[in-house]
Amino acid sequence: MTVHAARRLPSPAFPALLCAFALLAQPGTAPSAAEGKPAYQVGEKLEPRGGPPPAAARKAPAEFREIVWDDLMPKSWDPAAVFKGLNLATLQDSDPRAMEALAAMQAAWKNAPVEAAMNGARVRIPGFVVPLERVREEIREFLLVPYFGACIHTPPPPANQIIHVLADPPLRNARTMDAVWVSGTLETVRADTAMGTSGYRLRAARIIPYEIPAR
Repeated sequence: MTVHAARRLPSPAFPALLCAFALLAQPGTAPSAAEGKPAYQVGEKLEPRGGPPPAAARKAPAEFREIVWDDLMPKSWDPAAVFKGLNLATLQDSDPRAMEALAAMQAAWKNAPVEAAMNGARVRIPGFVVPLERVREEIREFLLVPYFGACIHTPPPPANQIIHVLADPPLRNARTMDAVWVSGTLETVRADTAMGTSGYRLRAARIIPYEIPAR
């Protein structure tokens, strides 16, 4: 392979870069209902719960503090810093600058810093399931991610936006990208998996389906 060929951008790279950039600016959105079940679009985030908690959540131990995904990012860290000075409108699939930007983004996000104050915190957070270990209908390990399609249809989020969940007892009858609430103790422990690098580990004390907030 020549040096010139090695610098050519694989066709998925530029769309991945655009997708990642777009997700940074996307606010949390409410899921839409279809046939009685939530239907999500790629990049869609779960709303913070509003109003009274759902019936299942009322049974959760009060010592689990509800958090949002931004709480897991140090306030001084900017996930979009790698894009500063880059005009995506001027790039094409064959532009080496797009390849370089994508590589820089992946490196920065894989090594994204965690919020040290969250180590040992007992928290409750909603997210989407990306299974890591499944035996028949049981999932013992999964990644919890903040938006639909993460690690599946889009590049992995920053490491500080991925939680490696250990489920004991295992999560049963769950599908990839199911929306759930997870309660447990957070640890600032990194893990490299086939689906992405997580900056946190959580030993789940409780996992329940996500319910659309009342309006």
